Formats: sequence, structure tokens, C-alpha cells
Amino acid sequence: MTTPKRDTYTPETLLTVAVRVFNERGYDGTSMEHLSKAAGISKSSIYHHVVGKEELLRRAVSRALDGLFGILDEDGASRGRAVQRVEYVVRRTVEVLMAELPYVTLLLRVRGNTQTERWAMERRREFDQRVADLLKDAAADGDLRADMDTRLATRLLFGMINSLVEWYRPQPAGGYDREQVADAVVRLAFDGLRNDRTERSGGASRG
Repeated sequence: MTTPKRDTYTPETLLTVAVRVFNERGYDGTSMEHLSKAAGISKSSIYHHVVGKEELLRRAVSRALDGLFGILDEDGASRGRAVQRVEYVVRRTVEVLMAELPYVTLLLRVRGNTQTERWAMERRREFDQRVADLLKDAAADGDLRADMDTRLATRLLFGMINSLVEWYRPQPAGGYDREQVADAVVRLAFDGLRNDRTERSGGASRG
């Protein structure tokens, strides 16, 4: 008598598969049948681990959000001048995004069609607001320019950071290591592209 194959999937490995399928097909376009086929286990085996696909979604976006909010509890985000703290938060946000790329990608793609998605979007806005407050404090300290709307600056900053999910891939495929990318984002955001030797008034010579 042949012994049935034992389900060797754990909640963590199942979550990894689910996140990949959600990112490939979209959450709304993914069924439990799709997850079952991708995992190579029966739907009943999946239900042994979770109530349904929305629980998998919540676990996935929670992992991304926990990583982001965890940054705000680190010493670098809570000590020193506001400009130092905001630079630290930006650097660590880039690092977390790259370390948890599939999970953050999924977080950034939720559209608010379910309770879990709406909760995730609200948490994202909360994180963005915390960073905006740091930018505002740094401008008030005189360390950042005060002639730009803080809300707009925050959106532009996160637009740059979040674009990483569209093109960044871990080495060797991506060609850039995490530290290199994080350095580039921080320097571009806080120092800009202008060469220090370029005259501020006239800019580079046009020939």
C-alpha cells in the first residue's frame, strides 16, 4: 500500500508561493485553484494553513509594513537632528524594499478592493506621513529647503523609492548591490545631481 505524500508546506513557504502568484496574476485575478497548482498541493491542504487567500494577503502585506514601521523604532530614526533621521529612514526604506522585494511589491500594488487592502493602504499613508513630518522638521531646522511643499516632496521621494520594485533585481541579475542603490537614492534626494563646482546662478555652460 502506497503512503500518501505528506504535505510538507509550512505557512512561510506557502506565503512565498502566494506572494509570487499575487504579483504575477494580481490579487483579484488569483483564485485558490491558482494557488493550489502553484504550490503543488490540494486546496484542502491550503485551507489547513489559512482561512483563504485574503489571510495570505494580510500576512504578506503585514510583513512589508512591519519592516517599514520597524525602521521608525531604530535608533537612527529617533536620535539626532531631523535631517539625519530622515536620511536614515530613507536609506533604510530602500534597504527594506530590496530585502523584502516581493512583499513590498505586493504592498504597493494593492488597490483597496478588500478590507485588507484598505487597511494596508491606510498603514502606508501613515508611514508616509511620519516621513513627511521628519522632512517638515528638517526644513524648520534650516537643514532642508523650506520653499517646497512637504507633502509634494514626500510623494516625489517615495515615487523614486517605490520605482525600485519595477526594475531592481538582486545581483547578479540587477547589476547593483543594495548599498550602492541606497547610497544613490540618498545622495540624489538630499544632494541632487548638480556638481558642486557648477555655478548656482547660471548653471553649466551651454557652449
